[in-house]
Amino acid sequence: MRLCAALILVLASASGPAARAAADPPRTLDLVATDDMKYSVPTLTARPGEQIRIRLTVKSALPKLAMAHNVVVLKIGTDVAKLVAEGAPHRATDFIPPAMTSSVIARTALAGAGEVVQVVFTAPAKPGRYPFICSFPGHYQSGMKGTLVVK
Repeated sequence: MRLCAALILVLASASGPAARAAADPPRTLDLVATDDMKYSVPTLTARPGEQIRIRLTVKSALPKLAMAHNVVVLKIGTDVAKLVAEGAPHRATDFIPPAMTSSVIARTALAGAGEVVQVVFTAPAKPGRYPFICSFPGHYQSGMKGTLVVK
């Protein structure tokens, strides 16, 4: 009898709002990147702890070696200028310096013309303004940045 009651409690809690939320697919946030060094949407929003997918579509007239884009979501307080400066020689890690990977919340791979890349992650639990950038050398400095607002 106790086993039956325990099983009922487990099943009831597994079908509650939290279980349904965990089963919901991530909400997709679409961005487009072009040769003008801007994201199509500079501000994205998410709820704390929400599952989100950032999908980046690249539209470019240049080859990937010369012009690639990504989305790198960073922790609040990250020294972005240092990250992009130190990341410049690290093509193998999509220009993210190995010593600063702990500053990265989520990132897509680099994508060239006509490619689509995405990343699925859980938005930070702490509300705030989280920067996102393109880590390809020179892109952040040219204005390829935005903010993920968690509220």
